[in-house]
Amino acid sequence: MIAVLFLLLLLGAAVFAAASGGQAVPVVEILALIGVFLVFFGAGVYVAAVLGLLGMLVGLAFSDRPWWLFAGQTLWSPSSNFVLVAVPLFLLMGEILLRAGLSDRLYKALNLWLERLPGGLLHTNIAACAVFSAISGSSVATAATMGSVALPWFSGTRYSQRMVLGSLAAGGALGNLIPPGITFIIYGLITETSVGALYIAALIPSVLVTGLFVAVILAHGLWHPMAKAPPVPLREKLRGLADLGPTMALIVLVLGSIYGGLATPTEAAALGVVGAAGFAALDGKLSWRMLHAAAEATARNTALLGLILFGAYLLNYILTGIGVPQAMAEMIGGLPLPPWAIMAAILMLYFALGTFMEGFSMIITTVPVVFPIVVALGYDPIWFGVMVTMLVEIAQISPPDGTVMYVLQGMRRPPGPIGDVFTGVMPFLAAYLLAVALMLVWPGIALWLPSLMN
Repeated sequence: MIAVLFLLLLLGAAVFAAASGGQAVPVVEILALIGVFLVFFGAGVYVAAVLGLLGMLVGLAFSDRPWWLFAGQTLWSPSSNFVLVAVPLFLLMGEILLRAGLSDRLYKALNLWLERLPGGLLHTNIAACAVFSAISGSSVATAATMGSVALPWFSGTRYSQRMVLGSLAAGGALGNLIPPGITFIIYGLITETSVGALYIAALIPSVLVTGLFVAVILAHGLWHPMAKAPPVPLREKLRGLADLGPTMALIVLVLGSIYGGLATPTEAAALGVVGAAGFAALDGKLSWRMLHAAAEATARNTALLGLILFGAYLLNYILTGIGVPQAMAEMIGGLPLPPWAIMAAILMLYFALGTFMEGFSMIITTVPVVFPIVVALGYDPIWFGVMVTMLVEIAQISPPDGTVMYVLQGMRRPPGPIGDVFTGVMPFLAAYLLAVALMLVWPGIALWLPSLMN
């Protein structure tokens, strides 16, 4: 339903662009492209292929020149972006932590304290993802790393596979919201907003979203009770806290270097890789074979993300060229409604776009147009940056194009239908939307901490 909503918005924006003097966009051709989109996704074609092929078809239908003349230049931009270099570095750090057993130790240490709560291991999924997000900066890296650690724990158990996958997807979606999220950097560069202020503003919303995810699991645990795990002595719990040491040290190394102004997020990611390798060496797990396996897995996951990113950039370039995102923003900004209603419509626009577009591309194509409208309405740029980041995270777990969900789907052993992930993430998606609604009603949730810094 959400995808159909986006497509209807796309159709309306195309007609609006034509009516306002832009390039004419035939309604029949738009409807044909909508049909192709639905057929491809319904047939289970890979997301990257759908986005790329749809971009080619839009280019052939509406562009004045062949799409292959500008495809290379379009794809070069994301592949050479220095900020995006942090993504494979954070992925590599996660792979080293995984193969060195450090992320597994993190999961075990948290499990000692959380397993007896209603919902059991599902709480550990959320907590481990939240802690790991503070050193990853990437939703994909968080989901890939913690998914590799957590999924074997549920093999042969009575836990609902849908809730297991949903909790891991929701936990992975915290990767960009909890500092040092990469999305804040891109937003800050586009709008000239302080990235440090954005990181501070994101702290309370991060706690809010994490708490709502925990509440979802508690409700599920109480509604579907399971036998509790045997009690763990306090001494063993305290001893297990030592396993959190390496992760806490990496958090200080990565976030400390950023907050202290000593390194950019990309450089901090490189420091994190060095730190992870150092802890692996201290544990006697560092070897050429392990580094080779970590690099190979990083390359595979980076290629997966890169193909989706390239397809999205190609499609977004075409859509931007014919003025569709800009027309959608102008349609909303021109509505005869009070500021809060227009802001709610803008947020709905981002939610709809997120079901179809890759998050980074969504920000790049729409924020330059929407941001002046938001400022003119009297809303704080820092607050809007947190809201946009939350909506990008929602896009990561929104069917049918949620990147995090497809990452987890590819890690399932044995494989299963993608519908399990879609169904399992829905309660957490509703909780995330509730957090966005609370932020809209009470902007102080994001703005209180930055106000104390002034």
